[in-house]
Amino acid sequence: MATIFTKIISGEIPAYKISETQKFLAFLDVNPLVEGHVLVIPKKEVEYIFDLEDEEYRELMLFAKSVAISLKKAIPCKRIGVAIIGLEVPHTHIHLVPLNQMDDINFSRPKLHPSNEELSATADKIKAKIF
Repeated sequence: MATIFTKIISGEIPAYKISETQKFLAFLDVNPLVEGHVLVIPKKEVEYIFDLEDEEYRELMLFAKSVAISLKKAIPCKRIGVAIIGLEVPHTHIHLVPLNQMDDINFSRPKLHPSNEELSATADKIKAKIF
């Protein structure tokens, strides 16, 4: 069954895309923990990250690294936090979260609900830093 991420990849559901290759996609979480919270996914639907083939895993992590570098340039923060939880959507995904304090990556706290305009502006800021 197609996940919400597969529907984003196919264009059935709109997304605030940050970066895209033939194999991977990075887009804003529409209910972020903090401004600039990005999700990085393989386009191939694989439920569990450690079920990826070794080469796919390496490529996904390198893609996430390139997005994280651009994200840090665009959103003022001390670090980019990385979380791989994999319980909420059965499609491999990496959370990239701008961090200024430990609580910024606390998934139990209430999520933000930015407007479409705010999401679009954030996406534009990050895309401007993609190399």
